[in-house]
Amino acid sequence: MNKRLIPLLLSPMLLVGCQAQSQSLPKSEKLSPEKVAAITERIDAQYPKLSSEVRRQILGAVVRSLDEMVFIEGGEFEMGDFGAPCDFDQTNMGTWPYGYEPDELCPITPAFDDDYLHQVRLSSYYLASYQTRLGDFDLFRTSQGLPLFDAEYRNRKDLAGEFDPNKPAPPKEWQEAKDYCLWLGQLSGYPVDLPTEAQWEYAARNRGQYMQFPTDTGSLDYGRNIPRDEDTDIHPVGQFAPNPLGLYDVAGNATDWVNDWYDLDYYRNSPADNPQGPTSGTLKTRRGSNYFESGWQSANTVRRWADKPEQDGYYPGTSFRCAIQFDQKL
Repeated sequence: MNKRLIPLLLSPMLLVGCQAQSQSLPKSEKLSPEKVAAITERIDAQYPKLSSEVRRQILGAVVRSLDEMVFIEGGEFEMGDFGAPCDFDQTNMGTWPYGYEPDELCPITPAFDDDYLHQVRLSSYYLASYQTRLGDFDLFRTSQGLPLFDAEYRNRKDLAGEFDPNKPAPPKEWQEAKDYCLWLGQLSGYPVDLPTEAQWEYAARNRGQYMQFPTDTGSLDYGRNIPRDEDTDIHPVGQFAPNPLGLYDVAGNATDWVNDWYDLDYYRNSPADNPQGPTSGTLKTRRGSNYFESGWQSANTVRRWADKPEQDGYYPGTSFRCAIQFDQKL
């Protein structure tokens, strides 16, 4: 055969192969086909020993996670417990300061080291609209050669619902949450990490407004924008109305780990610009509330929750969502 004809014969075959590959890639609302293809190549190169099906699932999880990120335009706000009426109506909060002078209001949380109001200025960033799904967390562990958590319980029929892949992922350790976000960043090519405590509160408060509850109305409408207090099961993500920015389950289902170490006096020493939290510590910070807490007491936007970074088990009610530390739109 004429060697000059070989490239001509091969090029249609290569074109068909490329077309087939592009057709099999997931479509993205935010990413170009070229970006999705680059993520695919990165996954294939990093995990050649995983089956093609598992790699396909990882690709789908990465692309969906990026599509579900909400762009949070930066700004300045007064971080901390800004106060509420001493006898407030949780179902109809109205507009702060509710007809009172600010110094006439009572603390929202009397004992959570959040009383010191301080100005914070944040750059723009992205925050996941949903908490990380249990199924995506399983894929992460599989990619790292780790067994599925609580594998010994997963075949029990009475516990089947506990491992619903759409429920919030329950990391045993804070580091697992951070590692998941860094993994997502490595595969996507974007600077993904846990959000800072300031980023979490700013987004929960609809870009720093004086909102007591992180719901669509700023009030609690049980069963519609937050679980009912008597509902003692953890729900799949996104079952209730999101806050005005499009963030789901900011309170009432599972808490969120954030990046910061915890220091009860940090608010007094916090820098104004993009605070990152203390440089060290023994406790990490959680924000939000979980399914076994009373909504009106705990589902507020300002409470800080100090906790050990290593838990005893993979407990529902503790989860996380990732952030892209990037101040431009994808």
